[in-house]
Amino acid sequence: MLTIVWDVDDVLNDLMSNWFHGTWKRENPESALTYGDITENPPHQILGMTHEAYLQSLDQFRVSDAARAMLPQPQVVDWFRRHGANFRHIALTARPLQNAPQLSEWLLRHFGAYIRLFGVVPTRFSDSEPIYDRTKAEFLDWLGRADVFIDDSPENVAAACKLGIKGILFPQPWNGSRLSVAETLETAR
Repeated sequence: MLTIVWDVDDVLNDLMSNWFHGTWKRENPESALTYGDITENPPHQILGMTHEAYLQSLDQFRVSDAARAMLPQPQVVDWFRRHGANFRHIALTARPLQNAPQLSEWLLRHFGAYIRLFGVVPTRFSDSEPIYDRTKAEFLDWLGRADVFIDDSPENVAAACKLGIKGILFPQPWNGSRLSVAETLETAR
């Protein structure tokens, strides 16, 4: 049975879109920017803010009631209902450990019937946290069980491909994917 490793933020959910519309646009109502204008990730320069301010705002959103209430990406949910039982699934995220518990709860609530393993590659380590992996590719190499890797980052997908893993780029405005979500998900089977 093949194992699919799924990025969580901006693949299983629409974190950036929810943060952009629910936080950034609310705080910047005069801006004419749309979600489609986010052609870089991180988008701090496009949004006219510092990288630190962007990360702080995103991290605050990640632990908010609004983030907990986020719905999963509907086409992904439909794909899991139709094909999920044919594969093993792992979720892999890169975010600070401090807000990983909220994500794990969200993940298991929405995808727990299929995803039974959750990996975290922490970003912004504290001095007391051991460093096992610095990138998703390092985690995937250590894991040694991934057949397919789905992520919104072209760099992460390319790194997985170098390990011999089938990499699939999930479409987002910042990554240049020309496929629809439905077309992308069909390549996972």
